[in-house]
Amino acid sequence: MVKIAIYVRVSTDEQDLKNQLESCKKYCEINKYEIYKVYQDIYTGTSDSRPAFNELLQDMRQYRFSMVVVTKLDRMGRSLKHLLTLFEEFNSKGVQFVAVTQNIDTSTSSGKLQMQILGAFAEFERNLISERTKEGLKGKLNVGKRGKDKRPRKKRGVLRKKW
Repeated sequence: MVKIAIYVRVSTDEQDLKNQLESCKKYCEINKYEIYKVYQDIYTGTSDSRPAFNELLQDMRQYRFSMVVVTKLDRMGRSLKHLLTLFEEFNSKGVQFVAVTQNIDTSTSSGKLQMQILGAFAEFERNLISERTKEGLKGKLNVGKRGKDKRPRKKRGVLRKKW
């Protein structure tokens, strides 16, 4: 029987891991895979180092499972460079990767191609979010100030002449 590692991740405490976990477990049940362990992180996907993710990598390096199952590719990471390095290591250890909701299975050539394309889009999306955030912060730089000398506004919001 194939041993599976399930990895689920959310970025904040307000988000819920439940739906991801259910999708992955259902996939394993349908395919009659044995779940070795479920790794859960509440951590940003932009970081390459996450507690449960690091544990998953240690277990993979010790050949404790032969497949990693996630709901979406971006749960693993959002940097194309990181994802490609990760999948290269998976390949060298004989570990397959499945993204349940995106029908990615790296045991096939088309699955490998699809994974690389989606990884590029995940990185693109992350860069767009970063650009928008930076633009928004630039726009807020002078909010609350007026005129050429950028004098701060009074607390009530308007400057009035004294008579």
